[in-house]
Amino acid sequence: MTAQPFDFIVLGGGPAGQKAAIQAAKAGRRVLLVDREAKPGGACVRYGTIPSKTLRETAMAFEAFARKTGGVTDVAVPAGVRLEALMKRLDHVVTGHETFLGAQLARNGVELWHGRASFVSAREVEVAAPRGVRRRARADAIVVATGSSPRLPTDIPIDHEHILDSDSILSLAWVPRSLIVLGGGVIASEYASIFAALGTRVTMVDAAPRPLAFLDPELVRGFAQAFERMGGVFLGGRRAASVKWNGLDAVDVRLDDGRALAADKLLFALGRTANLDGLEVGAAGLVPGPRGTLLVDADFQTSVPGIYAVGDVIGPPALAATSMEQGRRAACHALGIPAGGRGDLVPVGVYTVPEIGCVGLDEAAAIAKHGRAMVGRARFDELARGRIAGAENGMLKLVCDPEGKKLLGVHVVGDGATELVHVGQMAMVGDLDVDVFVEQALNFPTLAEAYRVAALDVINRR
Repeated sequence: MTAQPFDFIVLGGGPAGQKAAIQAAKAGRRVLLVDREAKPGGACVRYGTIPSKTLRETAMAFEAFARKTGGVTDVAVPAGVRLEALMKRLDHVVTGHETFLGAQLARNGVELWHGRASFVSAREVEVAAPRGVRRRARADAIVVATGSSPRLPTDIPIDHEHILDSDSILSLAWVPRSLIVLGGGVIASEYASIFAALGTRVTMVDAAPRPLAFLDPELVRGFAQAFERMGGVFLGGRRAASVKWNGLDAVDVRLDDGRALAADKLLFALGRTANLDGLEVGAAGLVPGPRGTLLVDADFQTSVPGIYAVGDVIGPPALAATSMEQGRRAACHALGIPAGGRGDLVPVGVYTVPEIGCVGLDEAAAIAKHGRAMVGRARFDELARGRIAGAENGMLKLVCDPEGKKLLGVHVVGDGATELVHVGQMAMVGDLDVDVFVEQALNFPTLAEAYRVAALDVINRR
């Protein structure tokens, strides 16, 4: 079988693959994008980011209404409401996003092949189309961006009806009265807080002492307090010893400390597995690492020159924005063109209720690197906009060098956190001192004023 020549091949149409393909096409290369789905977008569009954030917007509307109106009207989610009724806009959102992605790829001349790819060699792949037609393609640069799937535990009977994973949780017919979430990472925390905002009694169980352990503890404290105010419970330092559907009305869980829990549904959100099955990576000379992911260097190149890997397939943080930037930078390196920008300043956005945004070093990392750090804080209840919008339970934290001048990190929890963090990101990209937030005018009243308040806190400390 003769292989069709390309300059650049991308395996996987999710956020990482899209950006790699677009970057290569913008550089004038002939690009092939292979995806198992007929339309680009990957799990991000169908099971992950887009659907979960669409449900989150509805949950936020219920949660925020009472705050913003002083609780004068009861807007609780009615008992027994169908979950799909809270996501009526989902088809519109997904279709619109898929249409945009398809048009973008077509506009840039990226060729799409629908099918399952497998390596034939380090420079050649075979693609099996849904109807059995097979064809081959070859290129000197190949990017693996096949994503990940929920980890399947051997000791927990996931049936996708009572005991669910992060792909099947949104297929629930009804909003459950109670939910147990096993896990404390991003996916677990996002769904736990979303359902808590919808009025579900949620219990999170995780081996770590706190959720979202990779984030600044002050941000996590803000999230945890909000979760508890919505009726949520976090049980840290514990594991599930047994999980089973009782056959009648509940999922029964026994923890390793002997405590018994029961709920209508259970979400298992303890890790994901890189999608390498059927890819025949061995034929390309690739060997997955001990965690089942592909190992890469700082430029996202694997041990085989010319083969790159990006996104979930290389492991954490497995966030869409991070994956997109990895794809773009991998393409730039493969094609020998400057990537530009600051690869160390990719923001993190966690869409919990409330949301969390951060960029740069946290306080602990800054101290480890510089010996000490100067920190300024602004609480949203200090801001007129925070009071007006009922968004008092938020905080912005600036982490600076020991002299209190150079901005090293920005961390936000509360309404608009994932948007607000970009202001600090641009200041860091421009290498601006923290004083810039005091010396420049900001609209009033806004949550962005938190930058001025936090900067004044730093200046006072120094």
